[in-house]
Amino acid sequence: QLQASGGGLVQPGGSLRLSCAASGGTVSAMTMAWFRQAPGKERQFVAVYRRFGQSYADSLKGRFTISRDNAANTVNLQMNSLKPEDTAVYYCAAGKGSLILSAAWTPDSYDSWGQGTLVTVSS
Repeated sequence: QLQASGGGLVQPGGSLRLSCAASGGTVSAMTMAWFRQAPGKERQFVAVYRRFGQSYADSLKGRFTISRDNAANTVNLQMNSLKPEDTAVYYCAAGKGSLILSAAWTPDSYDSWGQGTLVTVSS
């Protein structure tokens, strides 16, 4: 079970840190990812933490950072220099084992999803 938190309203240029707490599983043994979904749009890959390292959507590199806290059993997403187009519901997801990168980009590859946390970037 995954529980996402940390969303909220932030001004353009601001920062937010999302957290995903896992229960019933160990984040270090799974592929953990963040996706987002804006109104009227498909769910979009944001970032993934795999055994082999971290990967990001090309458009988000340099602004977003995914990290893992094994002691707390959480995966976090630090979002900087936020833009209005980053407004979306952000979901964390867990996949069994270590997914290959092409599979990690695809929502259907994941077995468990958090409930989503809303991020609104607006002045």
